[in-house]
Amino acid sequence: MPLLLLVDGSSYLYRAFHALPDLRNKAGEPTGAIYGVLNMLRRLESDYKADYKAVVFDAKGKTFRDDWYPEYKAHRPPMPPEMVSQIEPLHAAIQAAGWPLLMVDGVEADDVIGTLATKATVDGIETLISTGDKDLTQLVNPLVRWYNTMSNELLDEAGVEAKFGVPPGKIVDYLALVGDTVDGVPGVAKCGPKTALKWLNQYGSLDEIVAHADQIGGVVGQNLRDHLGFLPLGKKLVTVACDLSNLPAPTSLVTTARDTDTLRELYTRYQFRSWLAEIDGPEAAAAVPPREGLAAAPAAPAEAIAVSYETVLTWPQFEIWLNKIESAELTALDTETTSLDSFAARIVGISLSVKAGEACYIPLAHTAPGVADQLPREAVLARLKPWLEAVDRRKVLQNAKYDQHVFANHDIVLAGIAHDTMLQSYVLESDKGHDLGQLCSRHLGLDTIAYEELCGKGAKQIGFDQVDLERAATYAAEDADVTLRVHQALHPQFAGEQGLSYIYHELEMPARQVIWQIERNGILIDSSVLSRQSHEMGQKIMALEAQAYELAGQPFNLASPKQLAEILFEKQGLPVKKKTPSGGPSTDEEVLTELALDYPLPKLLLEHRSLSKLKGTYTDKLPRMVNQQTGRVHTHFSQAAVVTGRLASSDPNLQNIPVRSEEGRKIRTAFIAPAGSSIVSADYSQIELRIMAHLSSDERLLEAFAQGEDVHRATAGEIFGVTPLEVGPDQRRVAKSINFGLIYGMSAFGLARQLGLERSAAQTYIERYFNRYPGVARYMEEAREAARQTGYVETAFGRRLWFPDIRSSNGNRRQGAERAAINAPMQGTAADLIKMSMIAVQNWLERSALQSRLVLQVHDELVLEVPDGELNEVRLQLPRLMGQVAELKVPLVVEVGVGPNWEAAH
Repeated sequence: MPLLLLVDGSSYLYRAFHALPDLRNKAGEPTGAIYGVLNMLRRLESDYKADYKAVVFDAKGKTFRDDWYPEYKAHRPPMPPEMVSQIEPLHAAIQAAGWPLLMVDGVEADDVIGTLATKATVDGIETLISTGDKDLTQLVNPLVRWYNTMSNELLDEAGVEAKFGVPPGKIVDYLALVGDTVDGVPGVAKCGPKTALKWLNQYGSLDEIVAHADQIGGVVGQNLRDHLGFLPLGKKLVTVACDLSNLPAPTSLVTTARDTDTLRELYTRYQFRSWLAEIDGPEAAAAVPPREGLAAAPAAPAEAIAVSYETVLTWPQFEIWLNKIESAELTALDTETTSLDSFAARIVGISLSVKAGEACYIPLAHTAPGVADQLPREAVLARLKPWLEAVDRRKVLQNAKYDQHVFANHDIVLAGIAHDTMLQSYVLESDKGHDLGQLCSRHLGLDTIAYEELCGKGAKQIGFDQVDLERAATYAAEDADVTLRVHQALHPQFAGEQGLSYIYHELEMPARQVIWQIERNGILIDSSVLSRQSHEMGQKIMALEAQAYELAGQPFNLASPKQLAEILFEKQGLPVKKKTPSGGPSTDEEVLTELALDYPLPKLLLEHRSLSKLKGTYTDKLPRMVNQQTGRVHTHFSQAAVVTGRLASSDPNLQNIPVRSEEGRKIRTAFIAPAGSSIVSADYSQIELRIMAHLSSDERLLEAFAQGEDVHRATAGEIFGVTPLEVGPDQRRVAKSINFGLIYGMSAFGLARQLGLERSAAQTYIERYFNRYPGVARYMEEAREAARQTGYVETAFGRRLWFPDIRSSNGNRRQGAERAAINAPMQGTAADLIKMSMIAVQNWLERSALQSRLVLQVHDELVLEVPDGELNEVRLQLPRLMGQVAELKVPLVVEVGVGPNWEAAH
């Protein structure tokens, strides 16, 4: 069925202008609205391939509604000059990009959209209306859908009813009752959404409500009767006109050829570098300086909420708020601190909110000159401690793990963490950013105060305790307020989404507590071992430099890409494999790896780089990261950083210690158990291959795992037509590369490169593989198709993994998204399983009152520190606990190792 795409350009313009930061080009011209609208249109084009389309804007001047009601939109403030100045170039850019653009005098954009959608329905054309204006949901029918591109919300008839409580046909009645404050259309006084829905459900329509107005009691009933004279006009004002004449036929709204000259001029003027690169290449974009503060296109501005923030400076004020949070069903909680380092941070103040728009800030340790008297920190924390540690006092935080560490620094065990807005966002939209400012922009349409606005940046940044108290209080109270409001916007989205609800409530939230505990536990390192390794690496690095000088015939800076390129490609005449964005020959790791197959110097350079990185990142740095209070290294695990659900380790990163090199493995020998204990490593065996077997239901693959066979040997037997016993080492190597390569979407070219084969031979091996494992081929195609249809794939447990580029017109980006769509369910399911295991193991340790503790989680592995007296029990229970967290079509096999250090245990 043909598709007509209608974009409410006026809605896009206001949303982009108010939600994006004040972006400007080098001439000082505002650019945010232009960028935001064009960005949304590009995304829309990528997601929906329409046969017909148009962007519709309001025309200047009055409309017929102004004649009906002079107060219509009369109270709207005038359009800011910064917005006005962007309209003309925005229109030019839209038309140059090939979009038909419509503005009709005397009517609103809504009416143009309504008429075109109605005509399209009559002609059997499906219509998608993209807007943030809820009024246009009245147009939804079996052939018309409403789509908010910023929130990725797509509503059909059932979706409109689920969101607003009434079907599209009753939206006008609903709006007439509640009014439209944005457009100046008054509704019935004190008749909010709940009352309007109650009346409509009881009486069926606005006409029937009017007919029974004398039966409705209370103040709001009287308000209804007082408003009866205006209701017919109010209904007319909120009804979209669908019968305009002199509009083009929907089938005439076709894409025109792009005017690249105009686009080039606009993109250069407004410094849209990445878009300019699409036209003229990266060299042209490189000549254009970047703009400051570029942000992603945000959500629609939220309906205005009057805010009331209080700075608590007296005990009576404190007691009032303590009573509020003691009786509240849910309290938003936030801390302001002295440091971003969660182990070093001390509390400067606490903010609370129990109702949208209302919040307080309790300053406790501000030191700015002339600061008002504050309540004593220790006394306040002592009064709050029973509430903070109460499991039944439900709290919502943004990135609760950080605040939990901060309170622990003050000997407070924060409990009752019912929700974490960062994790809600992560589960609902894993491909987006999840800091509080981004969530407010995306879901509330609010620009919140940035930390840098108060404290500055870089070397001149001051501590939060030095910020002017009035400004600090507004910022802190806002954080608590918007955390509550973001929760209220996000949490209802889990209703009816069984898989997402499970991932959030049963997996991410419990895992958050375990991750906090792992971070708190930390792990011991032997600094003397690292010091010795660092010295040895330094000697090797110096020897490699001397060898490099000899091979090059002169000294040079091995860390300088420019000098390296001169040596390799000018002096030694090695072939240039690829170029940098600036046009010079690349010397990146991929290039050196390819050259190292035939030339000695690139091979030596790779070894030098590897050792230098190990020395700088680990052997030199780790001893400096030992916490002075605990004597341990405490890594930070980011729970909402990786799209697939995996954790990311940082400060220090303990997940990326290379284990394929001898030096990398040696580094893990420095991670030790204390006296009287051992390190225990529990690792899922071939987990992603097992998940592939589960997801694909391939009979041969399932059988191989069920029989406990060496799956690589079994695969080699299938590919080469021999029995597993006859498989040679080279054949097994090929099969292993195929097994793991296909998980990551490896092509015949990639396999040939990895194994040093002709591409035709690699293609033959892959074809044989798919012939013998048809279920795998079927799964891969189904995963690609599912991603193309919905924009996401799911893990075995319901985690949703989004791929915005899956419908991209850019072939490379689209193919990359397709490869990721194949792999993501396996990586994501593995991530889900290891989180289940973390929860199961931690729960067992606590139930059993054992002294053993989790100290690391690395990909598919759990690392524990176990007293010798508990060693036998832990070794026995870990495979059972981890193997039984879920029931797959193949057995989950867990390998357990024990040793005095991490490497020995692995």
